[in-house]
Amino acid sequence: MKNYQGVIILASLLLWAGTVAVSQNKEEKVGIENKTIKLFLSGDVMTGRGIDQVLPTSVDPLLHESYVKDARDYVLLAERENGEIKQPVSYEYIWGDALKLWKQNAPDLKLINLETSITTSDQAWPGKGIHYRMHPENVKILTTAGIDQLSLANNHILDWGREGLEETMKILQAAGISFSGVGNNEKEATKASVLETEKGRVLVFSYGMPNSGVFDSWAAGTELSGLNYLPGMSEKEISRIKEDISRQKQAGDLIVLSVHWGGNWGYDISERQQEFAHQLIDQGIVDVIFGHSSHHPMGIEVYQNKLIIYGAGDFINDYEGISGQEEYRGDLSLMYFPEIDMNTGQLISLKMYPMQIKNFSLHHASKKDVKWLQKTLSREGKKLGTSINMDKENALWLQW
Repeated sequence: MKNYQGVIILASLLLWAGTVAVSQNKEEKVGIENKTIKLFLSGDVMTGRGIDQVLPTSVDPLLHESYVKDARDYVLLAERENGEIKQPVSYEYIWGDALKLWKQNAPDLKLINLETSITTSDQAWPGKGIHYRMHPENVKILTTAGIDQLSLANNHILDWGREGLEETMKILQAAGISFSGVGNNEKEATKASVLETEKGRVLVFSYGMPNSGVFDSWAAGTELSGLNYLPGMSEKEISRIKEDISRQKQAGDLIVLSVHWGGNWGYDISERQQEFAHQLIDQGIVDVIFGHSSHHPMGIEVYQNKLIIYGAGDFINDYEGISGQEEYRGDLSLMYFPEIDMNTGQLISLKMYPMQIKNFSLHHASKKDVKWLQKTLSREGKKLGTSINMDKENALWLQW
């Protein structure tokens, strides 16, 4: 009888220990799950020219382009393509259906690449064919959308000279919107946006490369305002990025590298570009590579379980009615919602919503267009080890 009771007691103790272990494992797992962060990423936001002209306050419509001399002509082209735009539009108008999707998905942070100077400066950069600017009042477009951070190291941020850049920075600081990739000097331009969340800190470092149309003369200097210029993709540049990040990174930080690189059209990703991205991840320098410059979404890669977006595509622009490059469907854009493990920097999931730019506003893409994007991104992703699934809500999910 004693032996039997001893067996029962021993079994009870083992069961209790197992329960505690399971409970502890559950708590650990819950802790990890609580460290999951959801971001919103978008490619180029181009709110100058035609879009600026339909807003309540606009800059002088004078342009210095080869064929178009008045920004209002871009409004006429869009209206000819898709019908009348009732002006002035509200600050919510251009975001259209994206507003509801942001609310539904509730990202912890919204990060975009802004390709528009916020200035009334009339000093267009000499010899540059296209210049984007919007009136300082129109910073309300960004605050209305709740944008948390802007990458500014791109080929349009100095369209209106250093005076325009400096005004842009002042306007954004006054509006409380974080930005990276530019500064009043080189030291400022290399600094990250440090974004505090309940899940931890996210640091966004922004760089602009010459293969995207960034001029070397735009680089910030010791006592010269400008952008964070990255001349190439050699070991030298990798070491520089590593130094920039190590000066600011703390334990537990999630590091996002926002980089403006490559051409506007085409799906090709160079071998060097891919190697560059891989090395940054292999050396533990970055967790997410957020690339932009292409006017359409490109193939996506997950390397060592970390996200590489080579080309996010335009998010909003004023290109409606402009012919050429139709095969790339530049009217279609993507809202990227990656979920990332803050403990490891690894990608958990990537959900994307296809949108269509129409009348200078974002609309849900048709099911036919969603399928086209699914097929195209799966085709381009195949060589990168990824594919795209489409769900019943017409959302796209990355598979790897």
